[in-house]
Amino acid sequence: MVTFLPSRPGRLADVPAFERAIGGAESNVACALAAAGHRTRWVGRVGEDGFGDHLVETIGGYGVDVTAVDRDPRRPTGVYFRTAADRATDAHEVVYYRAGSAASAMSPATVPYETLADARVLHLTGITAALSDDCLALMRALTAPRDGRPLVSFDVNCRPGLWRDGPATAGRVLLELARGADLVFVGADEAEQAWGLTGPAAIRAALPEPAVLVVKGGADGATVYERTGAGAGAGGGIGGGDGDGDGASAGTGVGADSVVYVPAPRVDVVAAVGAGDAFAAGFLSATLRGLDATARLRHGHLLAAAALTVPGDLATPPRRAHADRLAALDPTAWGTLQLGPGWTGDDQEGRTP
Repeated sequence: MVTFLPSRPGRLADVPAFERAIGGAESNVACALAAAGHRTRWVGRVGEDGFGDHLVETIGGYGVDVTAVDRDPRRPTGVYFRTAADRATDAHEVVYYRAGSAASAMSPATVPYETLADARVLHLTGITAALSDDCLALMRALTAPRDGRPLVSFDVNCRPGLWRDGPATAGRVLLELARGADLVFVGADEAEQAWGLTGPAAIRAALPEPAVLVVKGGADGATVYERTGAGAGAGGGIGGGDGDGDGASAGTGVGADSVVYVPAPRVDVVAAVGAGDAFAAGFLSATLRGLDATARLRHGHLLAAAALTVPGDLATPPRRAHADRLAALDPTAWGTLQLGPGWTGDDQEGRTP
């Protein structure tokens, strides 16, 4: 979608002007991964209009392959407006104009599986499932068991306002899709909202099927549950060893899980948008590189911190060597790390109090 960012804080009714940007969970992840040095392809549909041109050109400008993007001559490109407030607060407003959009017409017929089958990782989100019945059918097809499929990564991304049939339907469908994935990202807050579950252990008990489950706790950190010996999907492995993380013990979770918790660094937040997509990109990048669980979580936190310290959804990630140095800090140094605007520059290493 095309995103319109407010020129100043306040109610939508009071904002006098907006700046155009791009948005969309899947394209955010693709752009962040491309900026981090990975080959990525975004598959979607946009209208044959100026907004569609802007999306394709901007996403392609990040180095993402956009050759599989369809242009729909009959349906418009989706857009949305949001306020500057945190999405987690009652003050936040977001207005979607995407009913009948080109993206809502995606279906198993418009997205041939061959377009996706050569990937190491196929990243999906629950937002797509909410757009239409055809989109839901596509998501069910992509998360269905299939020989030789890529590692299927699924970010729950619960957005109750998008679901026409209400939150109960959203929770049921999102749980169904998550159970079909290999790697699942879910926020602790959205798991409580969608499923009434509190705490990582309860979420894992309800989602035993994915080989890897990442429960995000925002500023409190994140926990990964990984089935011992899980290795199918992303190029012969979905991570290396399963170290103890920072202050967590690797041990027995649900079934034969290893469990690793890593706290988030302190961040001087500019805007609390795009962080979840950036976290997924950082974790997936480290997964593709075969890094261990602690490093995957730390790289997720670092890319989330990059997004949190800029106004829009997308940020320039730190260079790989820079991120690797920070991810390799000892637990004490990691625990005192504080990141602010500009920290991703080559001369920045974060700061300690």
